[in-house]
Amino acid sequence: MRSYRYLHLDVFTDRLFGGNQLAVFLDGRGLSASAMQAIAKEMNYSESTFILPAEGHDSDVRVRIFTPGEELPMAGHPTIGTAFALARSGVVSNADQRITFGLGVGPTQVELTWQGETLTFARMTQLLPTFAAPLAATGQVAAALGLASSDLVKNLPVQVVSTGVPYLLVPLDSRAVVDRAVFEPAAYARLQREFGLDPTVCVYLFAINHDEGGPTAYSRMFGAGLGISEDPATGSAAGPLGAYLVQHGLMSGDEATRMRVLQGVHMGRPSDIHVSVEASGGQISRVTVGGTAVVVGEGTLYVP
Repeated sequence: MRSYRYLHLDVFTDRLFGGNQLAVFLDGRGLSASAMQAIAKEMNYSESTFILPAEGHDSDVRVRIFTPGEELPMAGHPTIGTAFALARSGVVSNADQRITFGLGVGPTQVELTWQGETLTFARMTQLLPTFAAPLAATGQVAAALGLASSDLVKNLPVQVVSTGVPYLLVPLDSRAVVDRAVFEPAAYARLQREFGLDPTVCVYLFAINHDEGGPTAYSRMFGAGLGISEDPATGSAAGPLGAYLVQHGLMSGDEATRMRVLQGVHMGRPSDIHVSVEASGGQISRVTVGGTAVVVGEGTLYVP
């Protein structure tokens, strides 16, 4: 039996038992892709990551990310959490202001903020956004969420947006409506078939917060196609949401570089996701997502 040490972290939170859980295997050498997938299913967190030696000169480490159902080319909370795991294990220190992960989407830079010898914040750069054509199916979308068409914001599109992983973004009328949503798998599967959506495209529903001083948006994510019933923090969806808000004129200038997305409240695991979108001349030039994480525990997994 081979042994593999892992750290258990809560990500996009500064306190235990909040945010999104993550298992980081500090040395994944010797594990096949099928073994990593089996381990991720065994851990049963939204994602588990496996750290490997860099595959080229354009990155410092290779990081593979698995949900219980499949491998992902990139993800938010696993990237942020893995940075904190590397700091905890001494692979990076306060002499390092950034580290580059080799992800499935390519080299991904992670900026590191330290207070003394303690990592306090990590921020990842995501791919520039792509926007699919709006989905003219508000009735079907509402049905897939157990809602009425009137619960959707009328002047904003339902749209697939990606900064590495695509999400169907659904703007809802209020935080109360977001909390009231109930994912209907059969109705969503029909919607996917009718409009040609990939079965792995997850739903990210949100309400914009209009109160001064509060988070920019309040959100939930349903990811049945990835083996995740509901996710308490989804950094790979928060980036597309930030880009969506800028693209449709809801955020601009300085406010677009300091957006915050509150997620996981409905699950009892509140998560605080920081999003920055830079744009010039109507073109988005940079999308970053950041946050903090805490180590909950560690363990050893035995693999034949």
